[in-house]
Amino acid sequence: MKFVETPLPGAYLVEPERHEDERGFFARTWCREEFSANGLVAELAQCSISRNGATGTLRGMHFQRAPHEETKLVRCTAGAIFDVVVDLRSGSASHGNWFGVELDAESGTALYIPEGFAHGFQTLIAGAEVLYMISEPYVPQASSGVRWDDPAFGIKWPHAEPRTISERDRAWPDYLPV
Repeated sequence: MKFVETPLPGAYLVEPERHEDERGFFARTWCREEFSANGLVAELAQCSISRNGATGTLRGMHFQRAPHEETKLVRCTAGAIFDVVVDLRSGSASHGNWFGVELDAESGTALYIPEGFAHGFQTLIAGAEVLYMISEPYVPQASSGVRWDDPAFGIKWPHAEPRTISERDRAWPDYLPV
């Protein structure tokens, strides 16, 4: 695997190194030792998937509050998404900044999201499926978020208005730094 730094310290693109032959290719997408060697969280508590029926579906911007902060490794396993993280870590030099990247099943690239970041995505293709590898169990009482269109962040989504979004995600409040 290749670990590529993003403009937000602590967030990485994780690119598989493909070994190709006449059958196709083989690539490792997770290795505890390699994540640890790169100073990244290497413990998993759960894996989840989401399947999204329509192009322009938006999920986010989600995070878990202390003491249940989570690290995620997010990969698109079918179709394509525009994946976004926002640095919410107080005291961080990139606090309030966002980073977005297209993830698709063809490339297999994943986004490593450290704790203290909000995460969301918008589908670029109907039927997009997303795999989440998560360091902490889901704790409903700690579940939180910020609005996908909060002017404090100015995220530039591919579809300015989501075609499908849950009422919960539409209702997240504007961000108020702690």
